[in-house]
Amino acid sequence: MTKTQLFNLLEAGHNVEGKTLFRPILMHFAARYSGKTYGQFASDHKTLVACNLRAMDHFDIDMVGLISDPYRETSAFGAKVTFPDEAVPVCKEIIVNTIDDVKNLVNPDVYKCDRTLDRIRGAELFQKELKGEVPVIGWVEGPLAEACDLAGISNMLMYLMTDPDFCHLLMDKCVVTAKEFAKAQIEAGCQIIGMGDAICSQIDANTYDTYVKNRHKEIIDHIHECGRKVKLHICGNITHHLPSISELNVDILDLDYQVDLDEAYDIIGPDVIRCGNINPVLVEERSEEEIYQASKMLVDKEKGRKFILSAGCEITVNTKPENLMAMRKASIF
Repeated sequence: MTKTQLFNLLEAGHNVEGKTLFRPILMHFAARYSGKTYGQFASDHKTLVACNLRAMDHFDIDMVGLISDPYRETSAFGAKVTFPDEAVPVCKEIIVNTIDDVKNLVNPDVYKCDRTLDRIRGAELFQKELKGEVPVIGWVEGPLAEACDLAGISNMLMYLMTDPDFCHLLMDKCVVTAKEFAKAQIEAGCQIIGMGDAICSQIDANTYDTYVKNRHKEIIDHIHECGRKVKLHICGNITHHLPSISELNVDILDLDYQVDLDEAYDIIGPDVIRCGNINPVLVEERSEEEIYQASKMLVDKEKGRKFILSAGCEITVNTKPENLMAMRKASIF
């Protein structure tokens, strides 16, 4: 049975015999494991795909992904992004400072901008290599995350409290690009689109409902209309957002270690695949046996539910390969 067939079974609510699906978020770890730098991984889709495939083969990972950094769309909007060898890509300029900047912001053609096109090419290369037998997860920035990339985090959080017109107009433009970028990756072969909006864990429930919830729903509905599934990633504690997220019709929800999986299950219901939620710091720092036992306990607890084993967020670059392998071993029963 292919990994795509295994995911389809899980999504349909059937038991996957003998294993819990395993999908850690791999970026810098995957690059270093293949002897590449983070800069190479984030700037060249051929490197990103090769690193993901090597990690998939070695750790028997059940999905691959195109996630690399938060600045694909930001670059397409016109910001300059640099690529340090061993750090996350850096955007050194804020290109949206005033309401006039927002009004003048032009939604990019994702096929004509280098960094968005590079991700689309990555989806095509994954399909060439995998021939549909492994789920490929594309990636877009959520509307608040992208607004923060364009206007600056501190500035945007202040605008949420002081300038609704600025926020609504900017996030509306971010939604347009997210939808177009998601569609392009779907047409290139992605079966799932991940949407990252980590900054949402730092805002209260009312602010989320006022500015973000309906925009998340619009992007999710668009991806569903394109015939694909959605994976929502908001790292940090999102317990206060779970009632609202339960109304989004998301297919897969990443949950960080601060969120209680049982409480999440009770709120969002049995139809959503929950993905998580081992603390990635512990995956790096604890022994192989401790990681195995923590993962095994989680796997045993989640049997019979829609669940994918992962860390709560990205596997850190200094994690020992043996610790990641311990998670995979714990998911086999």
